[in-house]
Amino acid sequence: MSTKHPIIAVTGSSGAGTTTVKHTFEAIFHRENVNAAIVEGDSFHRYTRDEMTKLIEEAERAGLRGISHFGPEANLVEELEALFRAYGKSATGRHRSYIHDAERAARTGLPMGSFAEWEDLPVGTDCLFYEGLHGALVTDKVDVARHVDLLIGVAPTINLEWIQKLHRDTRERGYSPEAVQDTILRRMYDYVHYIVPQFSRTHINFQRVPVVDTSNPFIAREVPTLDESMVVIRFKDPRGVDFPYLLRMIHDAFMSRANSIVIPGGKLDLAMQLILTPLIWKLMERRREAI
Repeated sequence: MSTKHPIIAVTGSSGAGTTTVKHTFEAIFHRENVNAAIVEGDSFHRYTRDEMTKLIEEAERAGLRGISHFGPEANLVEELEALFRAYGKSATGRHRSYIHDAERAARTGLPMGSFAEWEDLPVGTDCLFYEGLHGALVTDKVDVARHVDLLIGVAPTINLEWIQKLHRDTRERGYSPEAVQDTILRRMYDYVHYIVPQFSRTHINFQRVPVVDTSNPFIAREVPTLDESMVVIRFKDPRGVDFPYLLRMIHDAFMSRANSIVIPGGKLDLAMQLILTPLIWKLMERRREAI
């Protein structure tokens, strides 16, 4: 953790909705005139898409479980921790971009599933913002979570997560439904051992719960909308959280536990604005005082 150079991380699995939370943070940064260095977690994958495919096929031919992006073997987790450490110390560090889609490939001239070159973070930023799979990762070799000042978890119910992933990967990334199902199955060990434990380390978790039938996610024609969902917001430390204010401001919200508030899904952006903006104010105020 760093008072002068704070780090904010949004962590969650593929298809969980971390990108939506990223957009909310970007809106807050813009409104509050916060100059954030933004890092995508996918940029710390170890292998290109073609290299991953080859490694998985070789493992399966040998009767083994192929590696997945959820696990540390397929990611540069030591480099990620090094980035967080360097930023917390001196607001420096290196990152790169992962070429997810055709739009970014056309813009960069690089093939989909590859990486741009490593480059230095911009100079003079107010904070580092990370969005990806491993913002709160702890293993026997790395402790990424200890460097983060504000940790946000995004963890929809598992069937909803799968529906979102299926629709995104088939419609936006060109995968077949069968290929996406195979990926989900191959990732399950790493999901249980490396993704789920992170949500016990986060300061705030946002968990979307659909109120429509998602019992068979592999045949769902549409992703449940926010208005067809409730969102459970859990605070690791509820001290200092103004729950009466949130209940007044968010219509139909209610407390389910002493550290949890439940809101209509359509109010998610409002809730994130109300909850996260004061936390960013606090980080920036501490930074100004330290400088």
